[in-house]
Amino acid sequence: MLIVEDSEDDALLLLREMRKGGIAPYHELVDSEDRLSYALRRGKWDIVITDHNMPGFSSFRVLELTKKYCKDLPVIIVSGTIGEGVAVTAMKAGAQDYIMKDNLSRLIPAIDREVREGFMRQAKRVAENALEHMAYHDSLTDLVNRREFERRLVQALEDTHKTGRHHVLLYLDLDQFKIINDTCGHVAGDYLLKQVAALLSLQIRSDDTLARLGGDEFGVLLRGCDAVHAHKVAEKLCEEVHEFRFVWQNKPFSVSLSIGMVVINENYNSAGELLSHADLACYAAKDRGRNNVQLYETDDSDMQQRQRDMNWTSRIQQALQNNSFCLWQQEMVALQPEANDGYRTEFLVRLNEGDDIVPPGAFIPAAERFNLMTRVDRKVIELAFDYLDRTGLGRESTGTFFINLSGSSFNEPELFLYISQLAERYKLIPERICFEITETSAIANLNATQRFINSAKRRGFKFALDDFGAGMSSFSYLKALPVDYLKIDGGFVRNLLDDPIDLSIVDACNRIGHSAGLKTVAEFVENDEVRARLVELGLDYAQGYGISMPRPLE
Repeated sequence: MLIVEDSEDDALLLLREMRKGGIAPYHELVDSEDRLSYALRRGKWDIVITDHNMPGFSSFRVLELTKKYCKDLPVIIVSGTIGEGVAVTAMKAGAQDYIMKDNLSRLIPAIDREVREGFMRQAKRVAENALEHMAYHDSLTDLVNRREFERRLVQALEDTHKTGRHHVLLYLDLDQFKIINDTCGHVAGDYLLKQVAALLSLQIRSDDTLARLGGDEFGVLLRGCDAVHAHKVAEKLCEEVHEFRFVWQNKPFSVSLSIGMVVINENYNSAGELLSHADLACYAAKDRGRNNVQLYETDDSDMQQRQRDMNWTSRIQQALQNNSFCLWQQEMVALQPEANDGYRTEFLVRLNEGDDIVPPGAFIPAAERFNLMTRVDRKVIELAFDYLDRTGLGRESTGTFFINLSGSSFNEPELFLYISQLAERYKLIPERICFEITETSAIANLNATQRFINSAKRRGFKFALDDFGAGMSSFSYLKALPVDYLKIDGGFVRNLLDDPIDLSIVDACNRIGHSAGLKTVAEFVENDEVRARLVELGLDYAQGYGISMPRPLE
């Protein structure tokens, strides 16, 4: 209890009355504004009992100081000279009660009531503060969260438009986080994030903002900072994290940062645009070797391409939801009499957007870059199998239908199960279906590709190696890949009449393919002269605009 009283006798009278009522509080007596301020700043009080009139000091000032330093602390005025009008004014100013010194019968009940309600107000305020903190802070690292960070970005942008002062946004991505999460579990990943957050916090100024934006991504807002200084700060952050060694269960791990940097200037109008460009720059930093800083520049061709790819991601996701993908086909013809053992065609994916048919070259790079290709592959398989079921072609005794798969799909453990179940549902003959994978994708995921092909071939599915010859080690990898067809890269086929090297490569690919017991397919056959030369070389099949133009499946 804090007693504000200039009369020690009156204070003793109050304490005697409280002891009679069963209250023996720890108390301190103050009689001036300075001593009151000091006591309020220093102590944790449950209640203030104050006189009204003191020399140069009144209960109204007591109320002001109490509200300033201890907002929820109850104040009871005990005075011998306060009038009813003054008492009402004091109550409006924040006093909880007023009691006359010549009638202290209400003192004990008032103290009990106000201490209890003061505790309740304090608990409520603590809960409200905790909820407010949770609303604007990340629960794991206790850093500012994405919502609050975006609000501060908006403030910085408004300041830039108003004053012309520049700020800088840094977008940080932890490079090796997924490895640690996958090998050691999420508990280790969470512990790493907390340690990195603490490490980064030491490197920025007090008026800057460090936030966790989600997952292993962080944001830094450097206020009143130019590009040169910001780049030094970003490099320092990279250096500190790169030198940091994370140890989990006696296993050391190295981590690093990729940082995208954007100068906040008058050309920007939204926080979303700033974050998008910073994200683009961060991906560019990853593409250029990780553990480095990349400034976003509008004339950077890589970033322009990535911007186009990011725009495509939403269109691809929408197309998957709306079933906007469709299939076209391009036929192959036999070049040798003995190869003419049935109809062959390749399914080609297209995107149907209203009156426009979008070719795969427009959206496939974005789907691959942003990990959407597996979903696109599944959609193509679904459409192809449905077509082979409806037409009955998937149950004929002859015919081969080629379906392209991306390299990323071969890393998906559930894909083969999905294909098998779908084929069983439609009662398709697996031998009618040949999956294509490009040579470069197959080599990049060699072990996964081998497992997938071996499992699928045991069920009867066939495989073709597409764009063969484009890699530097094509022939050596043939032994490791049990495929049925070699589709020779069209870049060599197109010019074989004019370029003897291309002719030799096509001839060599064909001979090696036949030696391995494979059928060979020449791509990009655009005229009869090329076709005739391929017949002479002994290739089995031809495909291209000179053979058959792509056309809608239906």
